[in-house]
Amino acid sequence: MKILLVPALFLGLCSVAHAQNWPTFRGQNGTGVGDGNNLPTTWNAEKSTNILWKTPIPGLGHSSPIIWKDRIFVTTAISSAANSEFVHGLTDTGASANDNSKHSWRVYCLDKTTGRIIWEKSIYEGVPKVKRHVKASYANSTPATDGKYLVVSFGSEGLYCFDLDGKLLWKQDLGVLDGGWSSDAESHWGFGSSPIIYKNLAIVQCDTQNQSFIAAFNIADGKRVWQTPREEDSSWSTPAIYEYQNRAELITSGTKYYRGYDPLTGKELWRMADGVDVKIPTPITTDGLYFLGGGSPNGRHNFYAVHAGIKGEIKPTDTQSIAWQSSQIRPHIVTPIVYDGYLYVCTDNGILSQYQATTGEPTFRARLGSGTSFSASPVAADGKVYFASEDGDVFVVKAGSTFELLARNTMGEVMIATPAIGGKMLIIRGQHHVFGIATKD
Repeated sequence: MKILLVPALFLGLCSVAHAQNWPTFRGQNGTGVGDGNNLPTTWNAEKSTNILWKTPIPGLGHSSPIIWKDRIFVTTAISSAANSEFVHGLTDTGASANDNSKHSWRVYCLDKTTGRIIWEKSIYEGVPKVKRHVKASYANSTPATDGKYLVVSFGSEGLYCFDLDGKLLWKQDLGVLDGGWSSDAESHWGFGSSPIIYKNLAIVQCDTQNQSFIAAFNIADGKRVWQTPREEDSSWSTPAIYEYQNRAELITSGTKYYRGYDPLTGKELWRMADGVDVKIPTPITTDGLYFLGGGSPNGRHNFYAVHAGIKGEIKPTDTQSIAWQSSQIRPHIVTPIVYDGYLYVCTDNGILSQYQATTGEPTFRARLGSGTSFSASPVAADGKVYFASEDGDVFVVKAGSTFELLARNTMGEVMIATPAIGGKMLIIRGQHHVFGIATKD
């Protein structure tokens, strides 16, 4: 019995540690799941009900907060202009913002318990090197940490690594990363893919209108370990790591191919043709499957659930490699989530659909709000799935095969960033503030 208690205790401690930390975009392994936290279902920002703190962050940033122990990290870009052009809501525009003012790119570290700003760093100042979409910011990419290093990407303005006390350890120039629509060379929409950390590597996916690549840097000193060219047009998807049967894969979404790489060497392991542009959702990796989809709402879509461990060129007709596929599942901006055996897919206009994750069988379809728009990706914990709308509402849906809306919580400001879960707290970033939300004792 004593022999068994040690590994059981170790696993329990690891689970607690993972529940406390949210180290990258969509949390541990990019799944968006943070069970074991007993998060609140309802809160009221106006009355401060279950709002522990509210901290103003200047500028315009759509990067999501990340958490390590008692610290929260978030980035922003502050324009010297009085009113930087920004639109939100349901829009079909592909316009670039008229925003060529001098900016200050900054990193903030907040105390998770109080919301107090522990430190802030202005790490780059100047006129942006590329234009951005009117709905985007110059701080779209979410930071990543392993508890020792903090990696921050500002796209064309560089890749930076700090210790958790804000000391700059190294920086890398990634070149001009100009993202836009492949069908219109005059479109300029900026950069959005977030860095991830695997072992001793900081990995970045840089798909632009020319010279796309994926690269890994030694996290201790910033030296480039490998770089692999990608014959891809612009995408804004963040890669994902999946460890399966003693094999690790780096999974990427692109306009031409979905691909898997060896994260230690950058060698391509497999690819599957897709051919849909404007890729934004991040691959989901869980339970031996890769869930792959996304692209322009006007394009031809297929959503795939692919078996982990595949090799070589995969055809969409390969039933040995593909568990199921559907032309009806069409995520555009919002990354879906797999939770408790179900796949949840939310469209830009708030149509929520649920499917059996292993088979693709549809289970329900419902609408979140009316005339509501969504850019943030959902997160889930302890039987609840949280959907943050651009219009300032967080919809809390009970997990299960039937639709049940538990609450609609109004934050009072625009939300583009994906929430984070740390301990018993839900951390939400609005257009002007970061909120710490938890049940008050």
